[in-house]
Parts: sequence; structure tokens; C-alpha cells
Amino acid sequence: MFTVFSTPKPFAGHIDVIQRNAIRSWQRLHADVEIILVGDDAGAAEVSKEFGLRHIKEVERNGYGTKYLASIYDQVNQVASHEILCHVNCDILLLSDFTRAAKLIASMRKSFLMAGRRWDVDIRDPLNFERTDWERSVRELARQTSRPRPAQWIDYFLFRKGLFYKQIPQFVIGRPGWDNWLLWYPLSMQVPVIDASGDVLAVHQNHDYSYHPGGEEGVWHGEEAQANYLLNQRRFATLADATYVLRSGKLRKNYQAWLAPLKRDALAQWSRMWFAFLDATRSLRHRVGLRSKAARR
Repeated sequence: MFTVFSTPKPFAGHIDVIQRNAIRSWQRLHADVEIILVGDDAGAAEVSKEFGLRHIKEVERNGYGTKYLASIYDQVNQVASHEILCHVNCDILLLSDFTRAAKLIASMRKSFLMAGRRWDVDIRDPLNFERTDWERSVRELARQTSRPRPAQWIDYFLFRKGLFYKQIPQFVIGRPGWDNWLLWYPLSMQVPVIDASGDVLAVHQNHDYSYHPGGEEGVWHGEEAQANYLLNQRRFATLADATYVLRSGKLRKNYQAWLAPLKRDALAQWSRMWFAFLDATRSLRHRVGLRSKAARR
């Protein structure tokens, strides 16, 4: 069927719970699913042995010890048993609708990238996968308490071997920007990108950012994040740029894709103008007492 691969955080505390939940959900996707964990983070070898997973221990890292995306993808491309690969973040629950979508797209397209939006859900405890209704319960929880994230939030990527092999710049994983490049690259090669959000409910289990010394701010705005941003300048796409959308088991042309870059450019231009205005009028606004709430605290 396909190979699922992921690079986990250390298996400790709440992260341990949600990563185990995610892995167990992947094991139930298909009888012939292969799962590979990449990296020597605490607990990865033990969990791989416990669940009968493949484990790639060695992976290239930067000076901070953060894994390079290219090292992960290239090694998996070399050793995976299946032609179809799926990279998924290790906190994502995949349900049976993912398998249906994967089978459909793989049967229709020789070359493709399938991705989709996630639903953020609070899950604190281990899921009981022995219950026959575990999937229905997760699906109901997501629909009752959450909604799909915007088009730039992408946590799974399904594609054929070779698509990204030896092509990925020096992005580090776990920081922003690399996922948007993964959408941009196939589009730049005229490879169809399919937004499966309409048919696939991918559940992200919420967590904190205690794994990073700088917390959430460090993850999104630290030095590594800035390096990633530099790598994907003008090589950026979201699901709004997708070639097709999958709805009710049918591929439909995304006729609004051409608008996506125009909207991003317009928003960026408006943002630059707004902040230039704020800079130019700062002294006047201070003189008349018009300061931001943050400045008055």
C-alpha cells in the first residue's frame, strides 16, 4: 500500500501520549502499511521495537541538533518498501478516509502530491483503539470542537518515490517554511498538487512548545525559523495554490488557484504600507496620546 514516515519528538509526558496515539492510528490505515520513524530522539528506538516499526537512527542535524528535512526524505526514499510515501507529523491522527483518498489518487495519477488541512483537537489521554467506535469518536470530537486550519497549515504529504529525492534545500524540520516549499516544488515542475481537505479529516493533537528552549516564540521566530524563511522566499505555496481539490471522491480543477499568489502579494503590500504608516506617524500619535494597547501596559 504505502509507507508512512515521521520524525518524532522525544517520547516523554504528553508528547509521548499523542505520538503513540498517532502511530497506532497509522497502523490501522491498511494491513500493508509500513511505518518508519526517523531520528534517535529519546524513546524512538524503544517505541519502534514495541510497535514493530522500522527505525532510521542516523539523520543529519544542524548546529542546534535540529534534523534536516532533506536527510529524512532522501533516506526514506532509499529504503521504503512501497512506491507511495506519506510524510506525516508525529502528532497527527489519520483515519480511514485518508486511505480511501490515497488509493483513489494513486490510481488516477502517476505523479502527484496530495496534502490537506488539519483539525486541531485537545486530546490528553491515550485513545482506546480496541473500541470499535474510536474513529467515530475522534471524528465527532474534531467536528464539535474545531474547524480546519487555514490553507498554509499542512501536516501530511502523500507522493510517489523520487518526487523530492535530492531536491530539498537545507530546511530544518519543526520550524516553519519547509511545508510551503514542499507544495511549491511540484507545482513548479507541473506536477499536480491535490488538496484533499474536503475528503480527509486529519486530526492534530494540540501540544505545548516546551520541547524548544525558546518555547512557541523560538519555534516560529527564532534563528532557525528565519533561516527556513530565507530558503523559501518566492518559493512558497499553500493549499490555495493546489491544482485540484478532492471532494466526495472526485477530483475537481481548482479554478481559483491563480488568485492565491495575487492575494498573498496584495496582503504583503498592504502590510508593508500599514507598518510604514505606523512608523511615519509614531511621533504624532504619541503626542496626541494615540498609542497601542501594548505600549500602554
